[in-house]
Amino acid sequence: MTSFEEAETQETVTCLHLTFYHPGQDELMMFRCLNFCKREQVRADDVAKFGRDSSICRYNLVDSRVSRVQFSLQFYRKLHTLEYGFEIKNLSKKTKLTVNQTELGYLNKIDLPWKCIICFGDYQILAEIQEGEATDYFETHLYLAEGPILQEKCLPSLQPVPENGISPSFFLSQEKSPTEMDENDL
Repeated sequence: MTSFEEAETQETVTCLHLTFYHPGQDELMMFRCLNFCKREQVRADDVAKFGRDSSICRYNLVDSRVSRVQFSLQFYRKLHTLEYGFEIKNLSKKTKLTVNQTELGYLNKIDLPWKCIICFGDYQILAEIQEGEATDYFETHLYLAEGPILQEKCLPSLQPVPENGISPSFFLSQEKSPTEMDENDL
């Protein structure tokens, strides 16, 4: 047997990819304490905290408008499965946190979807989970976005449109049933 054949099987590592954006990031440099260069290992039993207090938070945001501890991410194994996930908890008493339009008040927590946008104040963070098998630690990989992650968009109605092309909501908005009208009556 060769040493290659005797080597232990390499397990994959769960990685949380986080892309940060703030409209004033070029002038205010609030992300200057974050390591955007490489992946960072975090022990599975550590809680990854984000906020402005560098003595408490692993991920420091240099901004007086950010809470001392803004939010935390906890790595866990889902019950009765071999899957892993993250739980996000809002730790700010003053600022609400949204995760894909789900608003979290102080101490509220939810499971982090595999891909989502986390928002608080003017901050936008795109979170994407890359699944792995390792149980002792996970990794984080941070990126800096050049432009806004979340764009305000007017989305079309999600109601199905019948084949005749007339939306049922059109009729609901009318006080009476539709009537035929001569173009000269306009």
